Amino acid sequence: MQGIKIHDARHEISGGRPRPFRADRPGARGSTMSARIFAAHAASGGAGGDGALALKFDALVSHDITYVGIIQSAVAAGLDRFPVPYALTNCHNSLCAVGGTINADDHLFGLSAARRFGGAYVPPNLAVIHQYAREELAGCGRMILGSDSHTRYGAIGCMGVGEGGPELVKQLLGDSWEAPRPRTVLVWLAGSLPRGSGPHDAAIALCGAVWNGGFAKNAVLEFAGPGVASLDIDTRLGIDAMTTETACLSSIWETDSAVEEFYAVHGRPERYSRIAPEEGAVYDGLVEMDLSGIEPMVALPYHPSEAVTIRGFLENAGDMLREAEKRAEAAGCAPACLTGMLRGGVPHVGQGVIAGCAGGLYGNIAEAAAILGSEGTGCGEFELSVYPASAPVDLELGRNGVRDALSALGVPVKPCFCGPCFGAGDVPANATVSARHVTRNFPNREGAKPGDGQSAAVMLMDARSIAATARNGGAVTSAAAIDYAPPPRAERRYDRTPYARRVYCAFGKPDPQTPLRYGPNIVPWPEQQPLPENLLLRFASVLHDPVTTTDELIPSGETSSYRSNPPKLAAFALSRRDPGYVGRALETRRMEEDRRAGRPAPEAMAAAARCGFGGPPESIGIASAIFAEKPGDGSAREQAASCQRVLGGGANVCREFATKRYRSNCINWGMLPFTVAADAKFDFAPGDWLFVPGARKAVQDGAESIDALALRDGADKPEPLRLFLGGFSREERETVLAGCLANLYRARRAAR
Repeated sequence: MQGIKIHDARHEISGGRPRPFRADRPGARGSTMSARIFAAHAASGGAGGDGALALKFDALVSHDITYVGIIQSAVAAGLDRFPVPYALTNCHNSLCAVGGTINADDHLFGLSAARRFGGAYVPPNLAVIHQYAREELAGCGRMILGSDSHTRYGAIGCMGVGEGGPELVKQLLGDSWEAPRPRTVLVWLAGSLPRGSGPHDAAIALCGAVWNGGFAKNAVLEFAGPGVASLDIDTRLGIDAMTTETACLSSIWETDSAVEEFYAVHGRPERYSRIAPEEGAVYDGLVEMDLSGIEPMVALPYHPSEAVTIRGFLENAGDMLREAEKRAEAAGCAPACLTGMLRGGVPHVGQGVIAGCAGGLYGNIAEAAAILGSEGTGCGEFELSVYPASAPVDLELGRNGVRDALSALGVPVKPCFCGPCFGAGDVPANATVSARHVTRNFPNREGAKPGDGQSAAVMLMDARSIAATARNGGAVTSAAAIDYAPPPRAERRYDRTPYARRVYCAFGKPDPQTPLRYGPNIVPWPEQQPLPENLLLRFASVLHDPVTTTDELIPSGETSSYRSNPPKLAAFALSRRDPGYVGRALETRRMEEDRRAGRPAPEAMAAAARCGFGGPPESIGIASAIFAEKPGDGSAREQAASCQRVLGGGANVCREFATKRYRSNCINWGMLPFTVAADAKFDFAPGDWLFVPGARKAVQDGAESIDALALRDGADKPEPLRLFLGGFSREERETVLAGCLANLYRARRAAR
């Protein structure tokens, strides 16, 4: 990838720069930035087993797709107050008009929870989750845990980790967050971005360089080097937000006078401290990134790692689009609409969107307005929308004339909203491609409904090239090809008046007399059963896509409005990827319900008998499972796993999990996270059985693997299949044995 070199070998900081690691070099080793922050946040008792992390966070953040379930789970386990600052934002379903009153009902639940337990409630359209955290919660050397995968604040010296809701429940109840100690990768920045290149160009190039092969998977990325100083804070924040798309665990940047100024402007000068790698700090890998070589980029559908330069794309658009369509067709993940972009050999998009935690920052919007100049977008099919990341950003755009300039061109400046990033707003027309400065472009994430014959797609581009494209009526154009004057450097101001007047903030001041306000769509999670002695799994879906995203496991967009009604939301599971999954899973769930009622299903018991099971029906449980090659890339939202559990799921089987957070979601909802060997043949189909004898004892004993038996539907003899558990921690074992995290905490509460 242009301007980027990857070194999959250990390096150390020597003489203030990275050099190959020398084991024979005498003297004490320095620390990485993340190692010092981890040490400062270690839970009492130190790290977890085998050197694993066990951490307590300084603050928590959630949005309106996740906070209802988190609080319900914590309340059931005995929550009486928020132990650390916890902000509940309303930026994901604030403009989504699905289901009548359900969105507003959830918002009032959030406000009542902030009052009862002592938290912050950020009303709809006031800020997107991560911008609020940057502006109000972050601090150098601090750690924030969020129930959103893009919880990234490393550019301002604060480590953010995105996880599923149950991990926040643990923090609310005083427990620690545990994870294997991650690899640490140094991203060494040099040079400066050329005119026309912006944060998304650098981020897309980085994703394209490191995502394939998993170089950054579950690692911490540490950004340092002389190039850091060349980037303003908005540019750093935009790059940092996209580190999630490398599959890394977290990120941290060295801090400098620009970060110091950020905290001073935001009224928290005491939150600044100098952070940098120490001399002798050792890294597991190195990415050298020369910012001067970063051209305007595009991430083709259907992943941020599909990175090409706009220059190269324009030279070979037809072939690139046809190849992208073939990949999507082979994976069965999206209907084809890409080659329809071509008009006279030139690719055109029908829409441009600049929004969210990556795109909706002041610097991006001001630069886009400068590129548009007086040209505007014309009055054709192409339309452009801008969503500032927070009300303070919007105020600054207004005071500096940027909002007026856009409005005069007919470009709407809309409320603060994350919807364009996950398909809950600005759905493009059928057979249309949208160019967006947002974080993801997964299949069907733009909001189209393939089941209704609709097809659409998203290409990721920087706000600068989106504006250049807008000037040309939707013909894809690099900002480097536009002669424009950058916006004048404005004095940056932060006016938190909208927060002071509208955000309910009561950190440390709970009002236990406030009742939680429930709406008709807020439904408790169904009860889950403990892990049985023996487990009979029936495959309800078998997917051989290279990667299965969380968007495919549970579609984003309007379906997420039902996030507070688990049975209703579960009906959408895998609906855009395997429409038969829900029916097959429910059929298996009915078998288990009949078994518990004393009416064991003959089909299931016959399959177990063919696998050698001769015990009583009381000693075996029946559940559905999915197989996917590499599931869980994408969102942190727990519903990607919990919906399977609601439908009677008992396990995921895969070659590897795409992210730590999705594996954790499976465990926290009581599903076994099985992997098979990379070279194991797996040609089983929906309806086939997998018998796991002694499943409960294996988990209790900390077994690393289980010898199972796979039985094809209708076959007489099973085939052996070794399943790996991947190193359970004590807490993970107890969670799966209990049947889910809520069961575990209820049992602990009862014991107390």
